[in-house]
Amino acid sequence: MARRPLPRILTDSASLARSRDIARSAADSASDVFHPLITIGRGLRRLASAGRQRWDATPKDRRGPLLFFVAAAVLGVALVPYGPLLAGVVAMGAAAWAGRDRSAGDGGPGEAEAERLQSLYEALVPYFSAEGDPSPLYAHGGDWEAAFTEYGFDESGRLEHLQLKYPAYFTDGEEGPRARIEQVLHAKSGRGREYHFAWDEAANRLVLSVLDPLPTGIAAQRFVTAPGETVLGFTDPESVPRTLPVVHGEDDEEGDAPPVLWRTGQRSAEPHLLVLGQPGTGGTTLLRSIALQALDDGEVLVIDGSGTGEFACLAGRRGVVGVESGLAGAMAMLEWAAHETERRLISANRARQAGRSAPEDTRRPLWIIADRPTTLAHLAAAEGRDDPQRLLQVPLRHGAAANVTVAVAEPFACAELLGDVIRTHTRARVVLGPATAEEVRSVLGAPPHTTPIAEMPPGRGYARLGGGPVVRLQVPATPDPLDEEADEADRAAVMELLPERSVPMAPAMSFTKSAPAAEETAPPVPRATSVEDSGSVPVNGSPAAPVES
Repeated sequence: MARRPLPRILTDSASLARSRDIARSAADSASDVFHPLITIGRGLRRLASAGRQRWDATPKDRRGPLLFFVAAAVLGVALVPYGPLLAGVVAMGAAAWAGRDRSAGDGGPGEAEAERLQSLYEALVPYFSAEGDPSPLYAHGGDWEAAFTEYGFDESGRLEHLQLKYPAYFTDGEEGPRARIEQVLHAKSGRGREYHFAWDEAANRLVLSVLDPLPTGIAAQRFVTAPGETVLGFTDPESVPRTLPVVHGEDDEEGDAPPVLWRTGQRSAEPHLLVLGQPGTGGTTLLRSIALQALDDGEVLVIDGSGTGEFACLAGRRGVVGVESGLAGAMAMLEWAAHETERRLISANRARQAGRSAPEDTRRPLWIIADRPTTLAHLAAAEGRDDPQRLLQVPLRHGAAANVTVAVAEPFACAELLGDVIRTHTRARVVLGPATAEEVRSVLGAPPHTTPIAEMPPGRGYARLGGGPVVRLQVPATPDPLDEEADEADRAAVMELLPERSVPMAPAMSFTKSAPAAEETAPPVPRATSVEDSGSVPVNGSPAAPVES
């Protein structure tokens, strides 16, 4: 039986193509004509769905008042002249806004951006792929769109935001593999900027973002803090849950900044501080800022191991026990601080045993600021004397209970010369200046979640309080007010914070020939008398304070 041929309209390819073009043109024309109606209809459907979800989420005891409110609103609109018409116009406008095509707009990355994302994808293949994976997410020549869920570029075309997925078998709980991924992303995304890495181990996602520079225009000022709180500097808003009102900039603009607060006192888990960094990165500036804040309600004892006079502005001020840079004076001061710590402990203990509160002089904070103590240790070893760091043992071990706080700053080059007692009892740590991730981890106990940059402004670094997270830190500008090369406004800000002088200024030094100077002796300091001698101990050069017995 012979087959009947198909109609010509079904076999003519030109007629089929023409028919498809006509149908497509008609569909496009109809879509353009009815696009407003389609948008409004889509919006009404979305608004109705949102209203239904809101109604389901409303508790049953509140549905009655809600219905009454809606009915009253409808009645009020109906009674207003032209109310229904205006309500219809508002409803149509809301529906049109809700039904707009939200996918329109960005058509995806450009050619150069897509090429950069593909290059970044290829660089991650050796680290996110494994043999035997039946459906690898990362493979040479693969599609980066399946791995990179979000991305963003700045005006210059450099990557500033990236969210990527990685396979579940990647060991994201180990520091080594994570560090390699961060290093690759840092190198491929462009150096010279600081990147933050947020690992989500539960969802197997990694978010890379470019961090804005921390503000450097915040100078020394009176910060609004609670008793026992000290501002080490300022950090990123997402790193801390609190802000402080500050004045910053050349025009003294008022604003809020997220601070890094260090809490000291008897209940503090990290009562002592260690600052390490390269020379000129702001270690002395941080200690000077801490000393100015401590003088508001406490006493300060300064050991300037460098001998450059960086703390000379504090000499003779109210609340300053002494500022010593010589070996003999520093040894005498530290010995007095050790005995003062013991006296406070004994006085407080006897008061508690007698059912009384601790004496007032034991509750007043005492701060020991030691800048470069290893320099004095070297001088002591050369003279055959004991290491002055040994005298910090009592304040470091028992200072929290006696309201005695120790803050030490030392360059990286001399960090190995620090005593074990300083390394053990300084749980608040700060690293200033350029440092590798390994150096930061060796000091803070954990690596930073950001990539280090080669050039940092003075006072820029990282901080970690106890077992908390590692955060970025920018120390407030607190220069030596006697340094004529420093910024005049910053010097004036420091001068305003200095308390009044309690000791007259020393007379000007004379360079006329005089009798030979006597051998160096220790300056007069309060004698550390034991409580068994006379039942009283002089404190800060004041009359002897009675000890409760």
